[in-house]
Amino acid sequence: MALDFTVKDIAHKVVAKFVPAYLPEAKKPYYLKAVFQPELDIHEIASKAEVYNITTPPKVIEEGFNAACELIYCLLGDGRRIKTPLCTVRTRLPGEYGGSETGLAPGARPEAHAQAAPELREYIAGRVQVVFDGIEDTGGFIAEAVDESNGHVNTTMTENNILTIRGYGLKIDSDAAHEGDVGLTFESDDPAVPSVKAEVIAVNEPKTLKVVVPEELSAPKSYYLKIVTQSSAKGGGHLLKDVREMRSDFKLKAFKREAPAAGGAVPDSV
Repeated sequence: MALDFTVKDIAHKVVAKFVPAYLPEAKKPYYLKAVFQPELDIHEIASKAEVYNITTPPKVIEEGFNAACELIYCLLGDGRRIKTPLCTVRTRLPGEYGGSETGLAPGARPEAHAQAAPELREYIAGRVQVVFDGIEDTGGFIAEAVDESNGHVNTTMTENNILTIRGYGLKIDSDAAHEGDVGLTFESDDPAVPSVKAEVIAVNEPKTLKVVVPEELSAPKSYYLKIVTQSSAKGGGHLLKDVREMRSDFKLKAFKREAPAAGGAVPDSV
């Protein structure tokens, strides 16, 4: 059964600002960033149904979505490819092989690979109008975080592995009086989960931080990234009078590093 999303004639507006480019391969000085992108879970998504004139009760949406996800997990585990109006998901088996192996390559394990569905791409392309609102007056921002153990972006971090953080104005620096105030902290929105400060920062640059994920994190809890620094976001080695603070608008789920597999390889945490 195909779902028909054409009955909702809704036009959307996304306010966007220019923000400084942060990726090494950037050819121009700015990217375009949507201003309002809060992270929503399925309960919050379902609660918006009435706003968009969707008559299905929020409780039914939430329960149905959760049940569908559980079923999709099982089907993907059996090797099925799942196609929905949101995305197509399949199981990917990484590694290179000679043709006579009886097991996956060392360190490899099955992965879920998702691609936005044509219906979703067409909906966004056809119904979203971008409103340009000038250059963002930013004191620095956290754009993305890459879990180097598995390549996941803005989703996971693995203890004792490298987390690469990219953005603008990230460099952590201070004078002697503020030395104890600055740093990178992993913070949960659950008051029962303690915050943990990163002890090892291998790369400390204005557009890139590389940190070792502390093993004290409570896996599988999720954490925001908070950077406190006295350095100026404009760079040049200038220190501000007071510290400034940045917080990611995404959360990362903490995973424990797995014990070495046969042969000494350490598989990715997913």
